[in-house]
Parts: sequence; C-alpha cells; structure tokens
Amino acid sequence: MAWPYFLDCDRFFVSDQEGCYDPLSQLRARQEVLFTNISDTPSTLIRFTYHSNAQMFSILKKTAAKCSHISRTYSIGRSVEGKDLLVIEFSDNPGQHDLLEPEIKYVGNMHGNEVLGRQLLIYLAQYLCSEYLLGNERIQTLINTTRIHILPSMNPDGYELAASEVADSNDPENPYQEGHMLNGWTSGRGNAQNLDLNRNFPDLTSIFYNRRRFRRFRSDHIPIPDSYWASQVAPETYAVMKWIRAIPFVLSASLHGGELVISYPFDFSRHPYEEKMFSPTPDEQVFKLLARTYADAHATMASNNTDRCGGSFANKGGIINGAQWYSFAGGMPDFNYLHSNCFEITVELGCDKFPSEEELYPEWLRNKEALLSFMETVHRGIKGIVKDENGNGIKGATISVKGIRHDITTAEDGDYWRLLNPGVHIITATATGYSRVSKRIRLPRNMVMAGRVDFTLKKVPVEPNWDYYNIPELDNYERFDPYNQFEKYSQAELAENGAERVEKPWWWAYFTQTGNSAPTWLLKNY
Repeated sequence: MAWPYFLDCDRFFVSDQEGCYDPLSQLRARQEVLFTNISDTPSTLIRFTYHSNAQMFSILKKTAAKCSHISRTYSIGRSVEGKDLLVIEFSDNPGQHDLLEPEIKYVGNMHGNEVLGRQLLIYLAQYLCSEYLLGNERIQTLINTTRIHILPSMNPDGYELAASEVADSNDPENPYQEGHMLNGWTSGRGNAQNLDLNRNFPDLTSIFYNRRRFRRFRSDHIPIPDSYWASQVAPETYAVMKWIRAIPFVLSASLHGGELVISYPFDFSRHPYEEKMFSPTPDEQVFKLLARTYADAHATMASNNTDRCGGSFANKGGIINGAQWYSFAGGMPDFNYLHSNCFEITVELGCDKFPSEEELYPEWLRNKEALLSFMETVHRGIKGIVKDENGNGIKGATISVKGIRHDITTAEDGDYWRLLNPGVHIITATATGYSRVSKRIRLPRNMVMAGRVDFTLKKVPVEPNWDYYNIPELDNYERFDPYNQFEKYSQAELAENGAERVEKPWWWAYFTQTGNSAPTWLLKNY
C-alpha cells in the first residue's frame, strides 16, 4: 500500500515496498537545481525566473552583501509557519533614519497567489544594487536621498501553496490542467491560517466615518481599538503593523494581481451597505496624483486599448478609488493612512495572478519605470523641522494643511514630510505646550524636490482641555497589543546552535486551513 500522501517522507521510516509518495518532489527538485545555480554574488544580469522562499532569502542577503555600504536586510517578524518576513533596505546610511530623508516601502505577495509583485521587487532590489555600483546617477540620487524598504513577500506561506498547485497544474500527465493563467484565484491567497491579510487590519475607516459628525474630530493617528485584539490577528499582519509604527514611512505601495489598475483609499465605503461607492479621503487629490504617477509611467496601464480583465478602468486613466471599485474593511492602505503618516496605494499588476516565467521579463520592462517614478514621488510636497526656541526638535508636533482635515506628525528628531500637490497652501505647526505657527507657501508645478518649511515654536501655558478637543484618545495611540498576546510572533525563535527555527512540513497548511486543530502528533521531535 502507498503511504498517505500528506506525510513528509523525510520524517518517517518507510519500507521500499510501501513507498512514500511526495506530490511536491518534482517542484522541490527543480527548486534545488535553481538554488544551486545562484552565484555567490548577484550579477548585473537579473535572472527572470521564479524563486522559492529559500532562493528569495539568499538573493536578498547576497544583494545586501554586495552593496553593504548602501544596503542591509532585516526581518520584521515571522509567518505562521516560521518563515522570516525579510526586508531589504537601501540608503546611504542603512539601518539609520537620517534627518529630513523620507522613507518609502514596497510590499509584495500579500496574497500568496499573487506573485508577480513578489518577483518584481526581487528584481528591483538587484537592479538598485547593480545600477548604483555602475554609477547610474538617477539611482544614486534616489538612494542617497531616500530610505527605501522592500518586503517582497508578506505571505511566504501562501506563496508556497500557490506555487505547488501551479507545479501540479502544469504536469503534462495531469488530466485537470489549468496552467498559470487560471490558477490560484483562491489557492494560497490567505496565509497558513487561511486569513486574508488584506482584511485583517483594524477597521479604522469606520471610526473615521463615525467621527465626522464632530466639529473638531481628528482623522489621523487613530488608535487601534482594544476590541481588535480579541479577533484573530495574523502574525504577518501584526509584524507589518509594528513595522509601520516603528518607521516614519511617508509613501507606500502594495503590489497585487488580478486586474490592471491602481486603487487608492478609502477602500471601505462611507455607507456600509454600498459595495461600490466613491469614498474619498481628505487627501483625494494627493492620492490621485500618486496613483497617476504609477499608471502613467507604466507601459500599458493608462492605455485606452488595454484589455482590463473584465474591468472598465481605461476611461479613468487606469486609476480608481478603492471603495468605488469594491468595498471592504480591514485593508492595509486605509490602516496606513489613518494610523500613521504613510500614504499607500494598491497596484494591480495584471490579469494573471501567477504568470508564466516567459512573462516575467516583459512585465519587468512594463513596470520598471513606474516603480522608480513612484519612489521619486516621495519628494513631492514639503519637508522641514519643528524646533523649540533652543533648537531642539519637537517629537509628535502636528503639521496641518488648511482645507485638508488630515494631519501628520513629526518624527523623533522633529522632522516631517507632507505630500502635497502644486499650489498655494497654508501650513500650521502645533504641539502641546507650544505656540501655534502658520506659514503660507506656494509649490510650483515644475518642482522636483520637496520644499523646505521649518517652524520654531515658543513655550506657552497649556490651555485647559486643549488635548481633549484637539487630540482625543492621544494616550490610547501607544496601546498596541495591550494583553501581549502576539509579541511572540515578532521574536526570532532560535535553536541551540543559533540556527533559525525549523519550518513546519509542507503539508501543515492543509490542516491549518480547515480551521481544525493541527495534528502535532504527526511531527517527530518538533
């Protein structure tokens, strides 16, 4: 008789007569061959193939080693199955926040079966390193003036499941072939807990809508309600939330697949029973500019003659308000905007969620300029430092723009960045215990770098109830995981010899997806 298909052959003693069938053996063999072909240092020539999680980690670490003076890798946490959520950073001072240097992030593979973004970000990391070393002035300027963080895979567990099904569907002996084009509209989308990570963030948009009735409501840095922590929070979601809170990101893009369009917040409709309702943020014009920057630089996204995978976005220039497309709560872009200073858009890269390898290079050519142009957009608007009379930076000071009911706050050293469209703006800086200072500025259309607007605030007595009326629930903003339920996910568990924790076997996800208790008795010495 044959051994049950879901058991890991390497962990059990089986006779030759019984056999042990491993449905992923062909996939693993191909991945091992590809892995051995990776050179010690990445060459300028990028290999436009798919990469397993192990190969991705290796490429990112070797790329960072080759460009160690401008790059490093770090982990923001672990997936359900123990895989690192590995980030590669590019900066002229890696590992440190430089005064007045904006920070941007790219997040790929949030849905495990949407893999093109994951590959593009791996290629982007190699491209940035190689072009910097080759003396490309554009890339050198970008890295020397910007701190760039790239997370190619937010959902490595889901990717493994999706990749295994693609391998099976392309087996010539498989009578039920689907191939790349039809694969994976559900398989591998969620994490190993079968949670959709783009529905797993706190629903701060509903809080925003409820607060609009108040005259002096605050629509930024909304605290995470304690009730959220009673729900099932994925370790991947937890890690990204901590990441967002730890670094003063200004701009972000999340790369998805299944359509060819850029969507921007809000993703949740202002009327909960309307599935397709235009629901703008106070920064509608800024978000439209950001979305158009990527769409216009993309080879086909803004074209009127492009097949839209069933959607009708060509007449919109390849961009759309998220809730007007379809409404959902708990999305990552809304969380970025309402909980931090970060503006995030969603980039839908194409109809095919898991394209064939032959399509990877053409897709890189279509997206390369858009990826670079979007990063350069972080330098639009204004930047500056808010100081006291002694020249010390004021952390947590508020920067307001007249006519836009969404403020941003200063970072640790008092520096800030405020994305703005060209035009005339009135900017106000305030802080608890300090005076209020306003300035009128004009941003010309041809401005390519952020304008410098500094503020010096004087100490004044705190007005009664000032905090209550202007920053309600300010103290609650620091409450994160108040019952310390999820901190374990952000800790790297190490073996005695210092090696990373052994990952669960490949079949583990089949049990966790059913919602039942995983059969730990099947594991040997785990």
